[in-house]
Amino acid sequence: MHHNISSSSFNNAVEKLASLPGIGNKTALRLVLQLLNRDQQEIESFGNAFVNLSEQIQYCTTCYNISDSPTCSLCANPSRSNDVICVVENILDVIAIENTNQFLGKYHVLGGIISPMEGIGPKDIKIAELLERIALENPKEIIMALSTTMEGDATNFYIYKKLAHLAITVTTIARGVGIGDEIEYTDELTLGRSLLNRIPFENTLSLK
Repeated sequence: MHHNISSSSFNNAVEKLASLPGIGNKTALRLVLQLLNRDQQEIESFGNAFVNLSEQIQYCTTCYNISDSPTCSLCANPSRSNDVICVVENILDVIAIENTNQFLGKYHVLGGIISPMEGIGPKDIKIAELLERIALENPKEIIMALSTTMEGDATNFYIYKKLAHLAITVTTIARGVGIGDEIEYTDELTLGRSLLNRIPFENTLSLK
């Protein structure tokens, strides 16, 4: 989109921001104009923050949460229980659950859910890594905290079947989270209650 601004640097900055989901050209234009009103040091600091994202951010080798080191702060925290692993789709879900202050176990970020329509199968997400981790750490409970969509349910069921031969409790968050809802968009109170009132996963099978 042409902005009638005779500066390729300006137009490039607008185009880069506008390429992000949820940010249109008008919003990108306003943001770049706001940045131009800041002093040079602040603009450089802003830019460096994004450069550091690609240079310093890595994924935890245990749970696949974002981290500044090979082991994230949640996995490294000795006060968190190793007996319970909460399985989530993405990092936004970790943030949402942490904001409830109702969970003191560990996480496992799948990095997606099974979605045949999008060509995403079990091997495309961190299910094999989850199974290896369970064999290594021997937790007592796995909480399935995926979105209540068809894809989320399919992923839940796939993992449940993979764990069926183990002496491990598999639970799912109570359905205070509405059908089709994404975990990240559920309010903290509802999500917190759903975690506390979680139910055995096998109980949900009779509801289908």
